[in-house]
Amino acid sequence: MILSMTGYGRAQRAQNGRDITVELRSVNARFLEYSSRMPRALSFLEDPLKKLVAARVHRGKVELSLTVQNTQAPDAVVTVNWALARGYRDAMVALSEQLELKNDMSAALIAQMPDVLTQTAAPLDEKALWNDVQVVAEQAVDAFLAMRAAEGEKLKADLLNHLDVVENLVGEIEKKTAGRVQAYSEKLYARLQELLGDRNIEESRLVTEAAIFADKTAIDEETVRLHSHISQYREILAGGGPVGRKLDFLTQELNRESNTIGSKCQDVEITRLVVELKSEIEKLREQIQNLE
Repeated sequence: MILSMTGYGRAQRAQNGRDITVELRSVNARFLEYSSRMPRALSFLEDPLKKLVAARVHRGKVELSLTVQNTQAPDAVVTVNWALARGYRDAMVALSEQLELKNDMSAALIAQMPDVLTQTAAPLDEKALWNDVQVVAEQAVDAFLAMRAAEGEKLKADLLNHLDVVENLVGEIEKKTAGRVQAYSEKLYARLQELLGDRNIEESRLVTEAAIFADKTAIDEETVRLHSHISQYREILAGGGPVGRKLDFLTQELNRESNTIGSKCQDVEITRLVVELKSEIEKLREQIQNLE
């Protein structure tokens, strides 16, 4: 399976009194670049979430977002400072007696006194919370990879189409260069006849010149390597998995061989074909930047 480096996945689930949401999104990057956004109180989940993502994602700039909202579990615990509350009560009783005033003291009134009630964060079971978050994170990664796979299949089809064009252009170049030595020899012979008139033309000289020309313009090795690279390209795409770096290397090799052919062959028609060939290879290069 071929995967794109761009993707999005989201999962949400109510688990043990908490509403948990995990989102993943990614864009192109040379390597795996992970970042996350989550409440500071949940920072202990940073490392396990990073490992979870890295186990299944190999390339791309990936951002994970985590939110956890308590729906039934308490966010905080309220405690009573009993000694202080009793102190306030005793003070109010004494105040009422000494000033001969009505004692309208109530629990609500004492609760409003400074530091009688203290609110603290509810105790958190980190292991239990991770187990809940892990379930949702796995679902988000599944959705994320499903989108990457769908995009990857489209990219694969487009790459194979461009590869077919590249192969056809290489074939046309081979046809155009097949009779170039014979054509050069005939052209050279005609030119020498024009210059020398009726004088004899040395056959050995013609053969030597033709051999020199053939050696300088031979592109057999380049076209053989191009066909080999094209075959490897298809094999890698068929094999699936993280293929971006392998195809990037092969694309550089395709471009290198096409440049060599262009420098060796000065024929106008072959030059046109080489320009088209390089254009298609550039399209391949642009597309594989999107592959994992």
